[in-house]
Amino acid sequence: MNISWKKGLSVVCWSIALSTANAQRKTPFDYVDPLIGTINGGHVFPGATLPFGMAKAGPDVNGENQGGFASDNSSIIGFSHMHDSGTGGSPSLGNFPIFPQAGCPNDDINNCNFTYWDRQTPRINGTVKASPGYFAITLASQVRAEMTVTNRTALYRFTFPDISVTPNTTLSPLILVDLADLPKTRSDGNITIHSRTGRITGSGTFLPSFGLGTYTSYFCADFDGAEMRDAGVFANSRAGKAKKLMVTTGTVDKKPSNLRPAGGWVQFRAPKRNNQVLARVGMSWVSEAQACRNAEKEIPDFDFNGVHEAAVEVWKEKLDVIKIEDGGVSEVLLRAFWSGIYRSMISPQDYTGENPFWKSNEPYYDSFYCIWDSFRSIHPLITLIDPHSQTLMVRALLDIYRHEGKLPDCRMSFCKGFTQGGSNADVVIADAYFKKITAGIDWKLAYEALISDAEIEPPNWDIEGRGGLESWKTLGYIPTENLDLLGVGTETRSISRTVEYAYNDFCIALLAKEFGHLDDYHKYLGRSGNWINMYKADQTSFINGKDTGFVGFLQPRYMNGTWGYQDPIYCSPLLEFDQCYLNSGGHETYEGSCWLYTFFVPGDMATLVKTLGGPDTFVKRLDFLHESGVLYIGDEQGFLKVFLYHYAGRPALSATRAHFYIPSQFNDSINGIPGNDDSGAMGSFEALTMMGIFPNAGQDVYFITPPFFESVSIRNGQTGKTATIRNKNFDPTGKAVYIQSATLNGKPYMRNWLQHAFFLEGGTLELTLGATESKWGTRLEDLPPSLGPFGNGTINGTTGYNSTVHRRWEIPRLDVHGSLVS
Repeated sequence: MNISWKKGLSVVCWSIALSTANAQRKTPFDYVDPLIGTINGGHVFPGATLPFGMAKAGPDVNGENQGGFASDNSSIIGFSHMHDSGTGGSPSLGNFPIFPQAGCPNDDINNCNFTYWDRQTPRINGTVKASPGYFAITLASQVRAEMTVTNRTALYRFTFPDISVTPNTTLSPLILVDLADLPKTRSDGNITIHSRTGRITGSGTFLPSFGLGTYTSYFCADFDGAEMRDAGVFANSRAGKAKKLMVTTGTVDKKPSNLRPAGGWVQFRAPKRNNQVLARVGMSWVSEAQACRNAEKEIPDFDFNGVHEAAVEVWKEKLDVIKIEDGGVSEVLLRAFWSGIYRSMISPQDYTGENPFWKSNEPYYDSFYCIWDSFRSIHPLITLIDPHSQTLMVRALLDIYRHEGKLPDCRMSFCKGFTQGGSNADVVIADAYFKKITAGIDWKLAYEALISDAEIEPPNWDIEGRGGLESWKTLGYIPTENLDLLGVGTETRSISRTVEYAYNDFCIALLAKEFGHLDDYHKYLGRSGNWINMYKADQTSFINGKDTGFVGFLQPRYMNGTWGYQDPIYCSPLLEFDQCYLNSGGHETYEGSCWLYTFFVPGDMATLVKTLGGPDTFVKRLDFLHESGVLYIGDEQGFLKVFLYHYAGRPALSATRAHFYIPSQFNDSINGIPGNDDSGAMGSFEALTMMGIFPNAGQDVYFITPPFFESVSIRNGQTGKTATIRNKNFDPTGKAVYIQSATLNGKPYMRNWLQHAFFLEGGTLELTLGATESKWGTRLEDLPPSLGPFGNGTINGTTGYNSTVHRRWEIPRLDVHGSLVS
């Protein structure tokens, strides 16, 4: 029950008592709701999966099905075994769906439904049950479908009605396997029915949902619980008893293969026990034989309850690294928090041992979908709660570089995905280094990969690396209508690419200094200041004809140094919101406005604050961003903007913003996230924010705001130490959210930011809270580290920043008490 504290003190007391009682009998696992974000564009996959697992079993609908299922009234067209979660654009994966039918009318096989449009069946409302590792739903046909998984295998349990709801139909269940995927891209495919056992194997070639190339996947389906009666294949809407079928684009009716339904079927006699038939589907990217081996090894005995119980234990162990004392907060917050943690561990997906392209002793992860989305909060959260998995992911990124010559910025189904901005694997790798994610990582190779991004333009920078590097090196920005003779790519997003390239180079500079490459350090630190070259100091902004009162924004700039124009609010919720998507035309920002991107200087915030008029004006401008409707928090670029007040010495205002967006935009409803979850980006943002430690990714910096609970503890997977952030004078109603003072292991702590050593070494950060803003964390020496120009450098909106001037970056070396180390 979601009851606001504003309804009165008696309600508050009752709500707190109820929450405390519930907390005593519930575990973190019990608070996870996989259905959050399964409607209105959230695209969350709510089905059964293990952490970072390849197998993801869930129902697929005939409507908004990027994650397979949606919590709306769309009908079910199948149950498939691999999905991505939270993606925008085209649906992804959903290969080889199976579909159960209680029988065929008049016992005629061709009276069963084989095409997805004929077999689509409504759900019965209120029958969905979802929890980590399990999903169940009942169809209008009265067939109950349950599913659970191991790493590479899905296990379904179908319970059929005693009497079919279809007239003239006796119970003789049929289960089909369709050679299809969610976006209907299959070209070639084959299927084989094994007459003796009823096993069905096959493969298909498909298109990725956000990239180039094709991929081939394989399956192996076995059945248990009923005697096989007959089996065969189908094409279009007709079924036959042949045991093999191949489909190839352009054959027979000359239609594209993806438009011709095709697959196999097995029909059973009435089940022997509980009217149940189990279907085990092993998946592989290598071969049908390997798909069968995966299934036989992982689920040898069709023990549905045993597989489900094992999945539950895996998830409980993953969640157990975090302990909270909720302090009587609403269950809305508890469900939102634990569900956000859960969704952050759905992707990337561990495909180790399934790589068909190269042999390697290194791990292989896929569904980096996309790093532009995930570098900001997903990977930093995984670093905190599962550093071993983050280490494997970094090693996988480097192995992709080793074999393909570039780090990916987006990757799915072994295909190269589209780059959305910078080369943001650079940020992930820098973040890993500074947070001691090092086991087995070849840092010489890592540095080589980063320099490749910075210096070598690929032939097609739509799918890897960076474009416009000649202009980047000579002009100090990515021009609008750039002349690029080194490679090809989408010549848009000049503003957003400029600020992202600048931050990528900043991260490279930090690593260059660590590795002793001082010439590189100065070069890339200089390039990290290139953002200023697109800052037009006299640019104004109007909303509905009214001057906002703020001057100076990033603007398009041509190769000859002259300025173009893009309305500063264009591509915000206030003006043509959807016109800066990747495929929307030639605009100079990506999924956001100039207003938004003018704030993106994560390594040089001191200079940005000065450039925008100093701390007071900066705060007013940031307030306007959040309060005017310009900012859309449902896209990842908005996340950092919540916490930029820290750089102006106003950390209390970051806390204010955090408590506005949660729970108004992030909560426990099925519509409980404001945008695509993007493989867990929304979930990781709300989880980190609620823990009070949001990162500036790529740096050893966490902004401190009060956790949303009385205390949060994180056990580190590398050291075994536990770090606790505790609120003193905690107010579960959310009124007292301002830090008055802080101690770290009992000693006063004034800085408004933390370093990762706190989580490695353990300890207690205690925050004393109050209802009004205090002086804590407001002094210059309390602010997060930042660059600043010196020497002869100038900041000038007309002439631009002189990128050859050396700039400095120093992160203070602190001990666990926050004292400077010489």
